[in-house]
Amino acid sequence: MMRKLLNLLCTSVALSLCGAVTMNATADTITGAGATFPYPIYAKWAEGYQKQSGIGLNYQSIGSGGGIKQINADTVDFGASDMPLTPEKLADGKLLQFPTVIGGVVPVYQLPGMGAGAIKLDGITLANIFLGKIKTWNDPAIAKLNPEIKLPALNITVVHRSDGSGTSFIFTNYLSKASIIWKTSVGNDTAVDWPVGLGGKGNEGVAAYVQRINGSLGYVEYAYALQNKIPYALMKNKDGNFVKPETSSFQAAAASADWAKAPGFYKILTDQSGKDSWPITGATFILMHTTQTNPAKATAVLKFFDWAYTNGDAMAQSLDYVPLPNTVVALIRASWKAKIKDLKGRPLWQ
Repeated sequence: MMRKLLNLLCTSVALSLCGAVTMNATADTITGAGATFPYPIYAKWAEGYQKQSGIGLNYQSIGSGGGIKQINADTVDFGASDMPLTPEKLADGKLLQFPTVIGGVVPVYQLPGMGAGAIKLDGITLANIFLGKIKTWNDPAIAKLNPEIKLPALNITVVHRSDGSGTSFIFTNYLSKASIIWKTSVGNDTAVDWPVGLGGKGNEGVAAYVQRINGSLGYVEYAYALQNKIPYALMKNKDGNFVKPETSSFQAAAASADWAKAPGFYKILTDQSGKDSWPITGATFILMHTTQTNPAKATAVLKFFDWAYTNGDAMAQSLDYVPLPNTVVALIRASWKAKIKDLKGRPLWQ
């Protein structure tokens, strides 16, 4: 399955799942690095954009922590992170951030005879599994949520990210809202000291572990669960309803987001109200320097994302990401014009 995923995603536009750059950057290539959460849609957008413009994208899917480090080190044209940076951190790094799409993080498992949606979980139970307090699949807490099925007496093998990850930020943010014990003992970040479990690099690494280990439970961005055909759990949301991860439930979670009132587009979408809301929803973000030493490259990056906002919604929806509303895209383009400038202070976006 992992080979199938790689064959599907590793297109001729020089994107890399493994973190290794697959072609040298040239004048006809823009470079980026970071989040694995949006990798499938960036790959699809890049393929379409290269066919139309001749400009390629060299993107290293190394995790949000790596993307933040690389943009701060000025080794790429843009960084990518599923953890939004606070306005203070943006100011310190002289960075601009803007969202691209919205998606969901999903708990995935490998259990005999259990397909997608067979298992129901809630936030506190999920937190207690990742805390190591719930160790078997037939634990009373899980059984109470799943009275209609016979749960196996299998040990739970927890699988988490080993790298700095925005997917982990979204997941641990949700667990911190669901469990005060998680919040005070583990916390919310791109990388935490996991109490139990195995670490996989990237969404793809976690997916590979879960596929191989009977009794395992991990978390991945929804597209990875679909593409690898890994069963996902239904989650009990803030309104008390069990919902499945899909475009409509991600949209429901994002419906109340007021991006116009979010300084630096800082917005977290976990545990939102709404009967249909998926509770582990998040946006993914691009990071760029506000002062550009290479205006041509920066302009090329903006043109790529401008094209994606204009032409890429159907591609995003085909991979179960939620495109941003036109009103938010207008705010993003306005932020480019106001904040991304050359060394003489001239705006790069008109």
